[in-house]
Amino acid sequence: MDIKAAVTHSQGESFTLETVQLAKPEFDEIRVRIVAAGVCHTDVVARDLGIAPFPIVLGHEGAGVVDEVGAGVSDLQAGDHVVLSFAHCGNCGHCLTGHPTVCDTFNDLNFGGAMDDGSRRLAQDNQSLATFFGQSSFATYAIAKSRNAVKVDPDVDLALLGPLGCGIQTGAGTVLNRLKPEFGSSIVVYGAGAVGLSAIMAARITGCLHIIALDVHDSRLALAKELGATHTFNGKDVDVVAEINKLTGGGSHYAVETTGVPQVVKQSLNALRPLGTVAIVGITPEVNLDIHNDLMAEGKSMIGVIEGDSIPRVFIPQLIAYYKAGKFPFDKLVKFYEFDQINQAFEDSASGVTIKPVLKVG
Repeated sequence: MDIKAAVTHSQGESFTLETVQLAKPEFDEIRVRIVAAGVCHTDVVARDLGIAPFPIVLGHEGAGVVDEVGAGVSDLQAGDHVVLSFAHCGNCGHCLTGHPTVCDTFNDLNFGGAMDDGSRRLAQDNQSLATFFGQSSFATYAIAKSRNAVKVDPDVDLALLGPLGCGIQTGAGTVLNRLKPEFGSSIVVYGAGAVGLSAIMAARITGCLHIIALDVHDSRLALAKELGATHTFNGKDVDVVAEINKLTGGGSHYAVETTGVPQVVKQSLNALRPLGTVAIVGITPEVNLDIHNDLMAEGKSMIGVIEGDSIPRVFIPQLIAYYKAGKFPFDKLVKFYEFDQINQAFEDSASGVTIKPVLKVG
């Protein structure tokens, strides 16, 4: 069928809305009419740094309505509201033990441009187009494996829910699934974008005593305070490590680093108390560390966390339940754009002003 999609033909190129062809869903696949799709930093990286093949249809925070199901799909049907999340095989040891975020074929399935059998579902003028994260949701319709789709409460505005598939579950899951801070402990979140703010909301759920947000944009810090941060610091104005040590009486128990800036990564480690743990979730270049003095001397830990170490079909409905209860107001992160405003949404997402652009596609 013919659909509209935002096609990226080459590295760094602006998006253009074009007509492309979408194949029918194959075995264990569904076709989804996309209602909205979040714009994530990973989409920006894929477009500008070329971490996936071109030409490609990006987008990996899609939300929509199931339009058609392929053979073998028994748990979803036409009309179901779904959030699309990352692709995973479902069969490797990590998937089978509840850690699909480190699936043996995660990189191939999400960045390789094809479905798990090597085939593609998108084409234009007899040329195949690469798929992103097993969905390519910058389009009016998308094909995805049924296991990558999360059935969600139809009473919640579907246009809001796309970012739960990646950015929001990354921040919240890093806190709730991996760090699991104890009641009364302290946590610092470096970077108050959508991922960091989601971590702050999750930390409030756990009952942390100190929830400290750091950023260089005062507008983001103001929102962090509204969403649960007990203290905020602008990294341009203060000695971050000194302020955290003074406030917490020796450093934080936990930290979430979302910026990927090497200097900030080092700050997140240096501001931990002995035996503290920092989770790195941002795409990060090489960081020079003194392993003995920065880690071993005080028993600190630095861990990497992908997609919040989440099982999307379990975790995303939990976040929605907390949202409905008024305890996870992620809707305050969202600014809506029409689909044809996609290039403006990308520009705004890099400016530090807009927290989470969401494209209304349907």
